[in-house]
Amino acid sequence: MKIKELFPILEEMAPLAYAEDFDNVGLLVGNEEQEVTGILVCHDALESVIDEAISNSCNLVVCFHPILFSGLKKITGKTYVEKAVLKAIKNDIAIYAVHTALDNHQNGVNKIFCDALGLTNTKILVPKQNFIQKLITYTIPENEIQLRNALFEAGAGKIGNYENCSFNSTGIGTYMGNENSNPEIGERFEFVESNEIKIEVTFEKHSQSKILKALFSNHVYEEVAYEIYQLQNQHQNIGLGMIGELQNPMNEIDFLNFVKDKMQCESIRYTKLLNKSIKKVAVLGGSGSFAIKNAIQAGADVFLTADLKYHNFYEAENQIVLADIGHFESERYTKNYIVDFLKEKITNFAPAFSTGKVVLSKENTNPVKYL
Repeated sequence: MKIKELFPILEEMAPLAYAEDFDNVGLLVGNEEQEVTGILVCHDALESVIDEAISNSCNLVVCFHPILFSGLKKITGKTYVEKAVLKAIKNDIAIYAVHTALDNHQNGVNKIFCDALGLTNTKILVPKQNFIQKLITYTIPENEIQLRNALFEAGAGKIGNYENCSFNSTGIGTYMGNENSNPEIGERFEFVESNEIKIEVTFEKHSQSKILKALFSNHVYEEVAYEIYQLQNQHQNIGLGMIGELQNPMNEIDFLNFVKDKMQCESIRYTKLLNKSIKKVAVLGGSGSFAIKNAIQAGADVFLTADLKYHNFYEAENQIVLADIGHFESERYTKNYIVDFLKEKITNFAPAFSTGKVVLSKENTNPVKYL
């Protein structure tokens, strides 16, 4: 099995189109044509992790954080990034990162976080913006079903828990072809009035090329009339952070101790306690100060995240308890999820590829130590 044959599986878990614009995800180092000998899954692809991959005969490292985030002008081995990349290249080891592609997935980082705490009734905290587009096209009734089904097959018409969603209306279309035309109905230079169906479907913007290919391949008109609009609607199933509920409310100190135990935190920094029962919990793995207002507006009793600065704690405004549990700690179980996902999917896709070749890294790459 070649590395590139794993891309559809990795994209099912963490679609690259879901990643934030600032991020660097996908294949960062290596040759996609290379045969896979083994997969090592880690949090950070440091030099020690590359050594671990070598010792486990793994030539593909799937990491959460991208080791290459900003551009490199030199690769001399002077920094931790350069050392890792150099060793990977020397040993023909490929590196693939998922980061915010998995952050934004409804079953990704923040669902893993929620599951670790036993939260129920979970939903996205910060839905993704500017991600939904709408296609409007027109065709004759005889072409309606074929065209609409082709658009569905290409990924259009998915809204939340529903598929094959569209709106269809009837009307009169008019046209007149010139000397170079070849109209489906009527003749050249003839003014035609024809019964037409207007089909409207929404889709995720990264599917646009696939949607248009289906449109042109299945439309009977010589000239296909269509319109694409960028919608302002939020995507309720893609986004950062999550909010859920505890099955049994806790007092604030008991809850923070519960989190410390479940997420294996060395310490937790938190704001003034409000003497309220904790029921509704917002989480955002990694750096989440930007979502404090979202957590408050969602009615959360507490917001668990990481990398809060001094002045971020003031933003609680005595309306919520903010708790910084640590960056690594908030994403602690992500690599375990990736391993389980790959083992299950690869077994179905390539039975000859042993699931024992998908290895969970034992390296603790958390750079933060506590006294």
